[in-house]
Amino acid sequence: MMRVLAAFIFFTRLPFWRLAEVPAACFKHVVSYWPLVGWLTAGLMALVYYAASLCLPVSVALLLALFTRLLVTGCLHEDGLADFFDGFGGGTNRARILEIMKDSHIGSYGVIGLIGYLGLLYATLLALPATWMGIVLLAGDPFCKSVSAQIINHLPYARKEEEAKSKTVYSRMTLGERIVCALAGLLPLCWLPSPVYGWAIAFPQILSWFLFYFMRRKIQGYTGDCCGATFLLTEVSFYLGILLIYQLSN
Repeated sequence: MMRVLAAFIFFTRLPFWRLAEVPAACFKHVVSYWPLVGWLTAGLMALVYYAASLCLPVSVALLLALFTRLLVTGCLHEDGLADFFDGFGGGTNRARILEIMKDSHIGSYGVIGLIGYLGLLYATLLALPATWMGIVLLAGDPFCKSVSAQIINHLPYARKEEEAKSKTVYSRMTLGERIVCALAGLLPLCWLPSPVYGWAIAFPQILSWFLFYFMRRKIQGYTGDCCGATFLLTEVSFYLGILLIYQLSN
């Protein structure tokens, strides 16, 4: 339970740290329980969306839902995505990419990447039926965190532990953690409006394998920024898959 609590402390700004003092070693396992945090963030987004849509236009309700996750997570994943774009966009070799990603300042690649990502995410979700919005969010967030969490099983950490931003290198998952991670990501797919939309899971899985291969070639591993970037990119690919299936079947 302490490892689960560590995940909620690490991935959100909510005061879970008040519940108990978590040993530092537990934070090495937070990625394994990342999809469980997705249940919380997706649930809050869906709740805000449905509540806001009772009295506001769907477009505004969706924006409020997306801002909810930004507030709850402290833009943790978006910061990683910006650093990812800056590093891989501006770096010409492994050392330079890692140096840029560690820099707290955002560059042009990061700004353009964030704008493009947020615009694509918003437009894709808005194109879906309004009644689906909440259930799609409930499915996409945890599942794509489960897919992205596999990065720690397939790649080594690209830096030394003392060079990590969080001063923590994540441990590879045990068999039990793999099962929990998979179930936490797969169960929310039951929310999808029809089994045919289950084919959308192929999009984040294919993209994640491409990203893992790309990271291995460029920096011989992953960083915390790579984790956040992988999640956001695979999540938007999942929603694009849902939209594509919806368009083809109507």
